[in-house]
Amino acid sequence: MNLVFFGSPASAVYTLNKILERGLRVELIVTQPDKLSGRGKKPAPSPVKRFSLEHDIPVIQPEKIRKDPFALEKIREVNPELNVVVAYGQIIPASIIYFPKHNSINVHFSLLPKYRGASPVQWAILNGEQKTGVTIFELNEKMDEGDILAKKEVEILPGEYAHELEGRLAEIGAELLCQTIDRIGTIPHEKQDHSQATYAPRLKKEDGRIDWTEDAESIERKVRACTPWPSAYLFHNKRRIKILKGKEQIGAYPDFFPGEILGVKKEGLEVGCGQGTVYLIKELHPEGKKTMSAHAFSLGSKLKPGDKFE
Repeated sequence: MNLVFFGSPASAVYTLNKILERGLRVELIVTQPDKLSGRGKKPAPSPVKRFSLEHDIPVIQPEKIRKDPFALEKIREVNPELNVVVAYGQIIPASIIYFPKHNSINVHFSLLPKYRGASPVQWAILNGEQKTGVTIFELNEKMDEGDILAKKEVEILPGEYAHELEGRLAEIGAELLCQTIDRIGTIPHEKQDHSQATYAPRLKKEDGRIDWTEDAESIERKVRACTPWPSAYLFHNKRRIKILKGKEQIGAYPDFFPGEILGVKKEGLEVGCGQGTVYLIKELHPEGKKTMSAHAFSLGSKLKPGDKFE
């Protein structure tokens, strides 16, 4: 079967590679335009574009695919039997969705109809879900509302970060997608129960700011969900500091204020949180410096118990 593949991030590369291993033909790749990156603001291709160049697969990068007749023209030229979409990042118009014989299918990292939207993995962790999964569904003109073709439930592991969970889901989703393609003409369709829908909008930079009045478990989930993007962060002396690793700390502590440093140890910084709970910062990344242990940061910044984070 010949396909057109739509995708952009690293999680989509795993699926793309699995498709090629199965002997399916990817005639064209559609990915996001290069983004300016680094201090020099040089154009940086998406991971999917880099893969396409390494494997000599034609690639196009429409700025806005809904308003780009060239994209539809290129897809018509290769005449795919199916479009496959994995974290592409743009809304695809009906003229492209329904052009192939078997229309278009999407790999989504949640158990639809829960967590429709751009950040399902992050919101599942933020909300303390114990399970999530992968859904293969038929694309339509609405956001993640098409008929379900296949679904697999996955447990969220204790302490698992968003990028780790997304990597596991990418592997599971790639295999589930290939199984679905094998049965594409005969697989039954399941309508979604829209009354059960929840949403996972794209995270914004400000969503990662730590609020020390929240309990330590919620802060731990925020760090896991927001690493590496948009990053969980605090401010100290007006400098932004990313928290990369930490955990809820169990123990008996005297009365304290949220954001107050309760202990400075080799293991990390113990910080008071809401509801009398404590969070241990283990690794962080101060603005303008390299990643370091929280203990090393405390020595350089001369932090001591009783100091407070903003």
